[in-house]
Amino acid sequence: MIKKQVKLSKEFKSQTTKAILSIAFFTITYFILLMLALGITALCVFGGVMLIITIPKFITLALGVGLASLGFLILIFLLKFMFKSHKVDMTHLNEIKKSDEPELFNLIEEIVREVDTKFPKKVFLSADVNASVFYNSSFWSMFLPVRKNLQIGMGLMNTVTRQELKAILSHEFGHFSQRTMKVGSYVYNVNQVIFNMLFDNESYDRLIETWANVSGYFSVFVVIAATINRGIQWVLRKLYNVVNKSYMGLSREMEFHADEIAANITGYEPLKSSLLRFSLADHSLNVVMNFYQQKYDENLRSLNIFKEQFFVMNFIAKDDNIKIIEEFPEIEVEDLNKFNKSKLVIKDQWASHPSVEDRVERLRLAKLSMKDPDRTPAVDILQDYENTQRAITEKIFSEIQFKDTPTALSLSDFSDAFVEGFSKNIFAEMYNGYYDSKNPECFDIESIEGKEDVLFEELFNAEKRDLIYRFYALENDIEVIKQIINKTIPNKSFDYDGIKYTRKKGKELVEKLELEKQDLHKQIKANDIEIYKYFFNLEKSLDLPSAIRNLYINYFKFDKEHDRKYDVYARITEAVQFMNVVTPFDQIRENFRRMHRLELDFKAEIQDLLNDPLYKEEINSEMRTNFERYISKDWQYFREENYIDDNLDMLFNAIHTYVYLITRGYFLTKKELLDHQANLLQVSGVVQKEIY
Repeated sequence: MIKKQVKLSKEFKSQTTKAILSIAFFTITYFILLMLALGITALCVFGGVMLIITIPKFITLALGVGLASLGFLILIFLLKFMFKSHKVDMTHLNEIKKSDEPELFNLIEEIVREVDTKFPKKVFLSADVNASVFYNSSFWSMFLPVRKNLQIGMGLMNTVTRQELKAILSHEFGHFSQRTMKVGSYVYNVNQVIFNMLFDNESYDRLIETWANVSGYFSVFVVIAATINRGIQWVLRKLYNVVNKSYMGLSREMEFHADEIAANITGYEPLKSSLLRFSLADHSLNVVMNFYQQKYDENLRSLNIFKEQFFVMNFIAKDDNIKIIEEFPEIEVEDLNKFNKSKLVIKDQWASHPSVEDRVERLRLAKLSMKDPDRTPAVDILQDYENTQRAITEKIFSEIQFKDTPTALSLSDFSDAFVEGFSKNIFAEMYNGYYDSKNPECFDIESIEGKEDVLFEELFNAEKRDLIYRFYALENDIEVIKQIINKTIPNKSFDYDGIKYTRKKGKELVEKLELEKQDLHKQIKANDIEIYKYFFNLEKSLDLPSAIRNLYINYFKFDKEHDRKYDVYARITEAVQFMNVVTPFDQIRENFRRMHRLELDFKAEIQDLLNDPLYKEEINSEMRTNFERYISKDWQYFREENYIDDNLDMLFNAIHTYVYLITRGYFLTKKELLDHQANLLQVSGVVQKEIY
């Protein structure tokens, strides 16, 4: 068992109390609504029966039945959640038993004993970078015992040590080791009840629509029931905010609590290191999957995506100068926030999980250090991890419809292709990340005069790079504060640079920050002009053909063109938004008629892309085929009372491909300019000083 009982913090107890009160508030409100619904049902049935008895005619029979149904329709609306179950999709999971993986099951049994909880009903492996305990739930789960299943992601096991895996699984089982955790389950289910009545009404809507179609007399009472139900939903929306807020607050404390349970078993260091590495591990697997998405038309697939994930993870870590110990990147909190210059602090009351930084800090304060860390890879616990990884990889790619029998890339083939692609999509190291998140500022090149001596190391040093991150942090902070002022974000106060502000005081702060942002922008633009001068003079001193000036002019022109092209994308994207909501048929037809003019402009832009040499290597055969088919004629997207899905798929494919290509074109134009500058520096033999 856990070495010492983990005490509940004051904040945990406070959030638990709030959660219990919110449950009580919901229960009382729901009981009142239910009693009113039962009363209405009784009155409607009585009124319907009396109407039929008093005036025994066909019309009164129909009206009587309709009136009686009114109450039942409201009652069904209030009770339908009891028959709704939430089943977890398990098609992507692979169940394993102790006979398959005895060492892994021994580890789980060890954790179960130490945490003092129950062994999971079933254990599954998946491809995810995640571990979780899950179960199929319904309203009755609050009252009946439900055994939980454990899911372990290979993408997670592949990127952690054995000790880190034990810490992660201890955290998951820690959620169910304390009786007070039952409160969280109740709040979750209450949330599901409210959610069901607010948003999960598809089957109920079909029911009342069917009933209304039986008779025109019935439809009158269906409209009345729907109106009453909307009133009930208005009450529930208010309740949903109260209950959901208390659930989120408790959920955050449950995370801290489960972390401390895990730290009692393994020490805090393994959980800390796995938490900090998680986003890199997840990003690395996504990079691999995105790589293959671009290779589907070449009939290429992976032999083992997890070997490739591990390679990408360490490649990115090395590129970012992150320390690697025994093949595992050791990420620090400072690595997560090295470019975060925000001074804004707001308490996110709607977050279900605390931030990684907050979790790491709470773990550190617990002072539960480990002894004799086991840094062997977690996958070594499996009987034959490579074969298991290949089987999961096979399952992933079996769902892809290739044109022909696919070829599986080896790790060496993948790594060569990945590194080559990576080098094509980054800027020279000499820029010190200056251009990673910004584009060169546009300026009047004709007005630039003078031949001031500028030192290269002053152009891209940490101070100049930080100007950019301070600017973006200010831009984001201003936007968030405006949302607080406008009540889009419900917080009534916030901290900025260590000072507490109310909504009212926030307006003065925004004005001050806007001026600061303008000043930063002036400094950044001035530095970009100095960069141009430096390389213009360098090119001239090398007695090379003049190219830098034309590259800047071409880039400025493309920048302006990109804005125009993106505006076309924005307008047509806005024009198709109506398809996301229920829209009357006549309005749908009118919307498509209005969209026709936009489509003509959009198709003209696509034709320009197809003819532009810049995109020759970027437009693959699949893109070209879809584009050419789309621009070949005017397409109909709605016939009678139905959307034409194939034509809409073609339209949306064209929209998504278009915005990808114009963004890619911007990158290539920018890279051409920056690569020329880097080549000038290399030719000149200028010795670069340390600028980091």
